[in-house]
Amino acid sequence: REKKVMAKIKVTQTKSLIGRKKNHRLSIKGLGLKKIGDSKVLEDTPSVRGMVNQVDYLLSVEEVK
Repeated sequence: REKKVMAKIKVTQTKSLIGRKKNHRLSIKGLGLKKIGDSKVLEDTPSVRGMVNQVDYLLSVEEVK
């Protein structure tokens, strides 16, 4: 069997969570980010993409090859 290779994205938190909605803070936590400047490389799945789209104003997103 062949393994499907998922695309990867790098998400970096660029803004503070102070005063943000609870859902947005939980989405950042779900992505594994804790403070400004934190970065994670994640698989580009629909669930990850949904969290990123919800808090895109707090993040910068790059494709990783």
